[in-house]
Amino acid sequence: MFGVDSTELAVVAILALIFIGPKDLPKVLRAIGYWMGRVRGMARHFTSGIESMMREAELEEMEKKWREENERIMRLYPPDHELGGAGQPDAMPPVMKPGDADEDPRPPTERPLP
Repeated sequence: MFGVDSTELAVVAILALIFIGPKDLPKVLRAIGYWMGRVRGMARHFTSGIESMMREAELEEMEKKWREENERIMRLYPPDHELGGAGQPDAMPPVMKPGDADEDPRPPTERPLP
């Protein structure tokens, strides 16, 4: 994790046993474990906060794109009351391709199948 191998860890354990003593060593290790747990918990909380902020920013960006796309679609296909009054069909107008004007003028139901 921090580049500490087993020999270095053994040296630190022996020095702790010598300087702290066998009587107080469990208390010290318990305190170190408690504080390490608190630090890890704070780091986890910080990381989750940053991730939630990133998710919210991504959602706002997606909502902005959806809103822009919806506005574009509404400009292309306005609702009936904006098309010119009564008598307009409820369906959206068909999308015309560049070569569609030259096709057979008969309605689709009367055209032969390809």
